[in-house]
Amino acid sequence: MRRTLFFDQLFTGWEWLRAARVEIDDRGDILAVDGGVTSEGCEKIPGCALPGVPNLHSHAHQRAMAGLAERSGGTADSFWTWREVMYRHLASMNPEQLEAISAQLYVEMLEAGYTAVGEFQYLHHDPQGRPYSQVAEMTLRTLASARRVGLGLTCLPVLYGHGGFGGAAAGNGQKRFLNDADGFFRLLEEVRRATVEDPEAAVGIAPHSLRAVAPELLLDVLKGFGTVGPIHIHVAEQRQEVEDCLRWSGLRPVTWLLEHVPVDERWCLIHATHMTSEETQAVAWSGAVVGLCPVTEANLGDGFFDAVEFLGAGGRIGIGSDSHISISPVEELRWLEYGQRLLGGARNILGGGANRSTGRRLLGAALAGGAQACGRSIGAIAPGLRGDLVVLDTDHPLLAEREEDEILDSWIFSGNAPLVRDVIVGGRTVVENGRHPQREEIAAAFRRTLKSLRTGSPQS
Repeated sequence: MRRTLFFDQLFTGWEWLRAARVEIDDRGDILAVDGGVTSEGCEKIPGCALPGVPNLHSHAHQRAMAGLAERSGGTADSFWTWREVMYRHLASMNPEQLEAISAQLYVEMLEAGYTAVGEFQYLHHDPQGRPYSQVAEMTLRTLASARRVGLGLTCLPVLYGHGGFGGAAAGNGQKRFLNDADGFFRLLEEVRRATVEDPEAAVGIAPHSLRAVAPELLLDVLKGFGTVGPIHIHVAEQRQEVEDCLRWSGLRPVTWLLEHVPVDERWCLIHATHMTSEETQAVAWSGAVVGLCPVTEANLGDGFFDAVEFLGAGGRIGIGSDSHISISPVEELRWLEYGQRLLGGARNILGGGANRSTGRRLLGAALAGGAQACGRSIGAIAPGLRGDLVVLDTDHPLLAEREEDEILDSWIFSGNAPLVRDVIVGGRTVVENGRHPQREEIAAAFRRTLKSLRTGSPQS
C-alpha cells in the first residue's frame, strides 16, 4: 500500500526537517522525503519521526531466562558460570517454544523502537544434538516470528564447531550448536531459499568465536560463503578469552583475526571489549562495525569498551540487546555514554565536541553502524531505503517543549517512560499508540512456554 506521511518534525539520521513529507511505495521503500511542505493529501501523524533503530545482536532464546541467572553460586560468578546456567536453560527447548519466545521478544523490540534485528542463532539441533529433518528449523522459527510481528530480520546462522581454542572437544551443553562445514552450508542454503523474495530479510553468517571455530573451519566457511552478506563474530569479550587465545596462538583474538582473515566493511565484531590501542586503531581503519551491547556487557561483568579512542579513529559502532535482560535502544545508548563517563570522570564524553548533542551522535552512530552490520538498506529516512520509522510521542511530559536535538537527548537521557508512539516497518504500521496489535496473544503463548520450560512438560 503506497503511503504519503506527514510529520511536524523529522530526523533523517543526519538532519532535521520541519513540516516533512515521506512517500513510501507499495513495496515499502521510500520514494521521496521533503521538508517545508503542506500536509495536503498526506496522512498526518502526530509526533516526531526518527529512523527505526537496528538491533545488531540478538540471541532470542535468552529472553526466556532473563532474570534467572541473578543468584550467586558457591564460587565467584562470571560470564563462564552464567554460561552454564544458559546451557541448562535451553537444553530441552523445542522449535515451538523458540518461536513463541522470539515472537514475544520481537514485539517488545518493536514497541521499544527497534525495527530490525540481527539474529545470532546457534540453537540448531534437537536436545540430543541431532539435526532436525529441516536442518535450519530453529533459525526459520525466528524468521517466522519476525514475519508474524512485522520486524525486519537479518538471519545470522551460527557456525559452532568446537568447545575451546585449538579445536577442543565441545561439552555436553554445546552439542545442539555443532556443525561441520557441510552441515553448516546445508543449513545456510535452507535459510537463503526461505528469504530470497523477502524485502524485510537478509542473510549473513556468524562464526561464533575463535574459541568455537578452528582456523581451518573458519577459512573453509568464509571461502564458501562468498562475497555478499554480513559476517558477525564474538571477539575479545572476556579477559579470560584473551588469555586463552594468547596461550593457544601467541596472539590476542582481535590481532589473530586481523592477521588471518580479510576483516572489512562486511564484518561486525561483537563486543571487542578488550583491545589494545593498536587493535582499536586497526579495527577502526578496517571499516568493520563493532557491535556493542552495553547492558549485557555490564550484566556479565565484561568490562568497558574504549569508545572514545575507537570513535576518535573513525570507528563504526552499532548496538544490540544480546541476552535481552533489557530491550531498549535508549538504555543501550545511555549505558554506552555512562560507561565512558565513569571511565573518564567527565560528562558528555561521546558528544563529539563543544555544544553538540550527545544523543544525536550516539543515535546517528547506532543507525549507520546497525544498518551496515545488518546488511540491509535501513538506518535513515531517505529515498531508496526501507520505510522504517519510529514516531516519538511529543505530547508526553518528558518531551514537552523539546525541539530537534533536545528531543533525542531527552528520549535517551530523561528516564525510562515509554515514549515510542508508533512504529512503521516497510511502510506498514506495526505499533500504534505504543501497542503491537498481537501483544496479548503473543504474551499468552510466551507465558505458556515459560511454564512448559519450567515443568518440563510439552507445550500445549
